[in-house]
Amino acid sequence: MARQKGHIKYVGTLGEVRHFKIKGNEGYFAGLKGGPTAEQIKTAPGFIRTRENMSEFAACANAGKSVRVGLSALMKQMTDSQFTGRLTAIMKKINIEDGSEARGQRAVLVSQQPQYLKGLDFNRNISFNGVFSAPFTLTPNVDRNESTLSVPAFNPLNYLNIPTGATHFRIINALSVISDFVFNPAIGAYEAAEPILNETSNIGYSDYTPINAETALIEVVATLPNAPTITVNVAVLGSIGIEFYQQVGVNYYLFNAGNAMKIQEVF
Repeated sequence: MARQKGHIKYVGTLGEVRHFKIKGNEGYFAGLKGGPTAEQIKTAPGFIRTRENMSEFAACANAGKSVRVGLSALMKQMTDSQFTGRLTAIMKKINIEDGSEARGQRAVLVSQQPQYLKGLDFNRNISFNGVFSAPFTLTPNVDRNESTLSVPAFNPLNYLNIPTGATHFRIINALSVISDFVFNPAIGAYEAAEPILNETSNIGYSDYTPINAETALIEVVATLPNAPTITVNVAVLGSIGIEFYQQVGVNYYLFNAGNAMKIQEVF
């Protein structure tokens, strides 16, 4: 694949060469047009493996989207530009663990493979552990529809990597549900095993806390709305995060940088 380095910037096809951008990369790229038609990919026997891969990729993408939708209020300030791709790749790792179904119909069983999501930083350039190093516990209730994040008193100047200009921070406890995705032969597509529970979420925030004084005990509770009954076909993601603010008068302004979040536990 060629890469354009000159001053002419355009996308589309010129003769036999197509020009395009790749998300997350600088510059413009070029490659020869051609390849099989859409109809060949859909029907030709030689593309059966391609169709299987496409089917499973769609399931993995939908599972990743469910995570993002459940935590949509935090996506803008917490993720890097390639988070969607990284999340889909994790779902693919979970997908290939399913040995009970044929290729093209393997389920995305997050409930059975939670280890792939545990510890995931939402921004690969900002590790939560690198920003926040104070002791804490994250404890779910027995029904898995509520969790309590408890942070004993600590000195922020010793345990936080504080961006210049920040005066306050908030601790985040985010609880969100991701359903397993299974293939439905009747419709020839994947669907959430628990569509009503899927993407259910709640985000709890601590008070605005000054960075220049030792904190009191911080406890942040996240409770899923309407106390749902959590089934074996879903996983509950327990994510923890921190946001930094600058106080001006009585207002608090969120920083664009320095915020961090990760999936701490999968219940």
